Amino acid sequence: MTLRLAVTGLTGQVVSALIERAGKDVEITALGRPQLDLGMRNAVLASLRHARCDAIINAAAYTAVDKAESEAEVAMRVNGAGAAHVAEAAAELNAPLLHLSTDYVFDGTLDRPYREDDPTGPTSAYGRSKLAGEEHIRGIHPNHAILRTAWVYSPFGANFVKTMLRLGETREEVGVVADQLGNPTNALDIADALLVIARRLTQDPAPSLRGVVNLTGQGDASWADLAEATFEIAEQCGRRPVRVRRIATADYPTPARRPANSRLDNTKLAERYGVVLPPWRQSLEGCVTRLLREKAR
Repeated sequence: MTLRLAVTGLTGQVVSALIERAGKDVEITALGRPQLDLGMRNAVLASLRHARCDAIINAAAYTAVDKAESEAEVAMRVNGAGAAHVAEAAAELNAPLLHLSTDYVFDGTLDRPYREDDPTGPTSAYGRSKLAGEEHIRGIHPNHAILRTAWVYSPFGANFVKTMLRLGETREEVGVVADQLGNPTNALDIADALLVIARRLTQDPAPSLRGVVNLTGQGDASWADLAEATFEIAEQCGRRPVRVRRIATADYPTPARRPANSRLDNTKLAERYGVVLPPWRQSLEGCVTRLLREKAR
């Protein structure tokens, strides 16, 4: 039976990954600006009403983390109120809502991976806007899965891995922060998981399948670790070697404060949906080799 999914966003990493991963039994309707602007309630409701979907995936967001410090109201309108608008539409349509959230809802001070029920405490305008979105959804539409992911990269759009490969074309050494830890996550793996979860939510009304779940690649790393692995794979593909100079967060100041610990515990993801994302190095190898192959064409 065909699964019809309405997805907010047109060109983001997760939307692009969903379109690529959707098989013959999945129909994706991608909705974005100008027809659907998350900050405009009537446009969101109208677009989703016409989508004729079995479930909704809210993958669109304001993601300019540093810029959000000076555009907090814009971030809150899109990530906070926008999530509320999507939840309202999902409730009206009686459709499950899968909402992508972030590790930035935590302050990053724990010395272990964060579990879903750990206290939140965002330290950035972006994190506060994403947490507001989660809270709106919980209050509006119980039939939801809020999926917190982190450190997303892919063959699509702008991301850390693509930036490293670009810098490696002209530099012999790149300085990369080594005192922030997280779970590198390929958007293609996120898409595979979303397709499984969406089908489960449309088939099983059990409350135990609803709520907040972490969704990241297996294993943790620092940004420097991720950069080194990217350059190692690229070198194996024929690129010249690039050194990584490990630096501290204090050596690379940014307007928004990043969590020092962004690691997320994925135990509940496996228990609830039977989903386990691949180890991050395995997924990274596939992404880097693909990007280099496409560039060589």
